[in-house]
Amino acid sequence: MFADRIDAGERLAERLASEGVVVDLVLAIPRGGLPLGRVVADTLDAPLDVVVAKKLGAPGNEEFAIGAVASDGSTWYNEDAIDRLDVSGAYVREEWQAQTAAARQKAATYRDGERLGELEGQAVVVVDDGVATGSTARACLRQVREAGADPLLFAVPVGPPDTIEALQEEADRVICLDTPQHFRAVGQHYRNFRQVPDEEALTYLDRNDEAA
Repeated sequence: MFADRIDAGERLAERLASEGVVVDLVLAIPRGGLPLGRVVADTLDAPLDVVVAKKLGAPGNEEFAIGAVASDGSTWYNEDAIDRLDVSGAYVREEWQAQTAAARQKAATYRDGERLGELEGQAVVVVDDGVATGSTARACLRQVREAGADPLLFAVPVGPPDTIEALQEEADRVICLDTPQHFRAVGQHYRNFRQVPDEEALTYLDRNDEAA
């Protein structure tokens, strides 16, 4: 059980530091990943930026992800869910277009309209406050991989074992502090898991970072 996102960030940063992890850049998935990302970036003495993705919601249930798309269009599809729900190709294309635009707008907001910096050959760690299905994390990792990050790490406080195992397909290494067998929701592993407003999330970014 983590007290809050700062506590989780401190524990995650301690783990990374203890294993000798050295990176050129920390990328947080907003909004919840930014409090952790700030702690990790400060501990590893690396700049902090964001990588943004939006879920592709199922018809009639936007909270259920049939995939996710990052701000550059990098996409992960939950093919099993799409087949099981018999989702039409037309719906998928329409949802992809809408959520790609939303992800681009969110990324632009967090970077004051600037683009993500050059990642070719950079050691990058992507962090979030937790994963459930891992859909947005997959899309984010695909964007960072396509941009040439090497090596690419993903670090998170908590997630179910099957999701953490699946995410190893997207990163060179996945570090997770806790993988409970009976996982139901990320928030159940925090005593304080309040929503992080955009205004607060933005305060964790250092606008002087060269990567921002």
